[in-house]
Amino acid sequence: MARVLVVEDEPAIAELIALNLRHQGFEVALAANANEAQTRIDKVLPDLVILDWMLPGTSGVQLARRWRGDPRTREVPVIMLTARAAESDKIAGLDAGADDYLTKPFSPAELQARIRAVLRRRAPTALDLPVEVGPLRLDPGSRRVTHGQGAAVVELKIGPTEFRLLHVLLSQPERVHSRSQLLNRVWGDHVFIEERTVDVHIKRLREALAPADAQAMIETVRGAGYRLVAQPVGTIDHGDGESGA
Repeated sequence: MARVLVVEDEPAIAELIALNLRHQGFEVALAANANEAQTRIDKVLPDLVILDWMLPGTSGVQLARRWRGDPRTREVPVIMLTARAAESDKIAGLDAGADDYLTKPFSPAELQARIRAVLRRRAPTALDLPVEVGPLRLDPGSRRVTHGQGAAVVELKIGPTEFRLLHVLLSQPERVHSRSQLLNRVWGDHVFIEERTVDVHIKRLREALAPADAQAMIETVRGAGYRLVAQPVGTIDHGDGESGA
């Protein structure tokens, strides 16, 4: 379930957006101004922000620029909402860091389509789409992880946190993820959680993959973090927490 933060100072519009998104299965939080939005995003990092341009005090454009300048929020997708329809305004919103731009009035169906498109580009793990690397397949809809094909398929038993962790790794194979990046994507907020927590869950994930002899697909990259590979090369270091990754 994707977490969406709606930053809109008009209560009727905010509630309408929230109602439609919740009906589509999204987890929605509301903020009426920049201060409320910053407080919410400091506590829990959302998968996407729907941000009104005209907010009281700090504008949506200023807020988007602030988030793009912060390493923690830099990658959070933002869809800008505004009554401004001029091309120059659209360019200003996109230049501030918005991933998409929607002018009022808009239909709920169009907003949902824009959200799906942005999440597909920027946060594939927020969608309930199966992901597959080599013989390993994860289906968010059925919450199943399988290894192999045909009669050789093995269903693996994986805990909820390890499931989310594997989802992130499978969605971007070969990419090295730092501990802080994994904390942001899996736990939603890295402020109050020790980075070494990732090592514990990586260890558990490898143990869950072991029955299919797939634990070597999770590689430790010394001094950097972890990555998932389709074809492991050589041996890996299973002593999570001592490598300085």
